[in-house]
Amino acid sequence: HVQLVESGGGSALAGGSVRLSCAASGYTFNTYGWFRQAPGKERGGVGARYSEDRISFTRYGDSVKGRFTISKANAKNSVYLDMKDLKPEDTAMYYCTTDPRSVDQVVADPGGGVDFPYQGQGTQVTVS
Repeated sequence: HVQLVESGGGSALAGGSVRLSCAASGYTFNTYGWFRQAPGKERGGVGARYSEDRISFTRYGDSVKGRFTISKANAKNSVYLDMKDLKPEDTAMYYCTTDPRSVDQVVADPGGGVDFPYQGQGTQVTVS
């Protein structure tokens, strides 16, 4: 049984930074991803990270490249989304997932991961 719990959301000022955490328990896959859904908009991919032994690589959505970073703490089985230079349009509910799909498939999923079997309950980030 896979359980993912996001935390770290809250309010931030434009230009500021926020770190989201995703604590995983149970069986997890090598790929972790983040999705987000802004009010009145469809859910979309933020980024994804593949990690196996010493190999890791990430992919990011165009709107967050250079500002968001996904990292993983293996010892804690946690994944982080570090967001900097925040913009009001980053305001959204953020969800993490773990999945056997590739990072490209996760980020580009047309449904924004809505149908992914393993994801957390989400954490809200509000940028003003």
